[in-house]
Amino acid sequence: MKLNSEQKSRYARHIALEEVGKEGQVALLSARVLVVGAGGLGSPVLLYLAAAGVGTLGIVDFDTVDLSNLQRQIVHGEETIGEPKVKSAAERLAELNPDITIKTHRTRFTLENAPDLVDQYDLIVDGSDNFTTRYLLNDACYFAEKPLVAAALLRFEGQLSTFKPYLDGENHPCYRCLFPSPPAPGSIPRCEQAGIFGAVAGVMGTLQASETIKEILGLGESLSGKLVIYDGLSARFNTLMVNRDPDCPLCGDSPQITSLVRKAEI
Repeated sequence: MKLNSEQKSRYARHIALEEVGKEGQVALLSARVLVVGAGGLGSPVLLYLAAAGVGTLGIVDFDTVDLSNLQRQIVHGEETIGEPKVKSAAERLAELNPDITIKTHRTRFTLENAPDLVDQYDLIVDGSDNFTTRYLLNDACYFAEKPLVAAALLRFEGQLSTFKPYLDGENHPCYRCLFPSPPAPGSIPRCEQAGIFGAVAGVMGTLQASETIKEILGLGESLSGKLVIYDGLSARFNTLMVNRDPDCPLCGDSPQITSLVRKAEI
């Protein structure tokens, strides 16, 4: 694949980077990334991946745009209130960069459709807002051997990591290694109850986009084996080193979860 004159102009600042260059930009244009969730995290992720020229972007979301979303879900606008988020996001991304392909999946990410959705893409980005989806994404990506770039938000804080537990070595844990089981129902308030400082979603979503591009290009240090914690009130980042848990029910020495079907029982 060769870059045409318009692409050379559009991606000139990438091409100028020695670490990216023309070959790197071609790799981005050839990449296929699935973003689960077109909300607070998914919005900046999608905008920056589209602008970067990631060739095929898939969007999974079942929700519609609401006025209360616009404080942080910047891929949407007032004119799209009431529309499916996947449609709203796809229209905005097409305006931003008609050079890429956008695939919409207006559905919830479920046990039934997870394998097919994950298999269509090279890398998965978790922009979901619930623990059920996070654990399912983790498990589906593990069995498909696909990298997962995940983040989470609450109030003024965010967390970020990349999961590649299918690789050898103790420094490649999965989400379950860090969080063995979901919190008790009601113990962690949802965003509509606790609130979210809108710009924090932008910080974490942009970091997700950056880590996604790094993974595609093989640049720098991966966040596999690391958990980045951001405190928006103090403007501080802390990075914790984490290892694979040998007792993890998914990727440990004696796994109990051996398929997505079996996962549903645990």
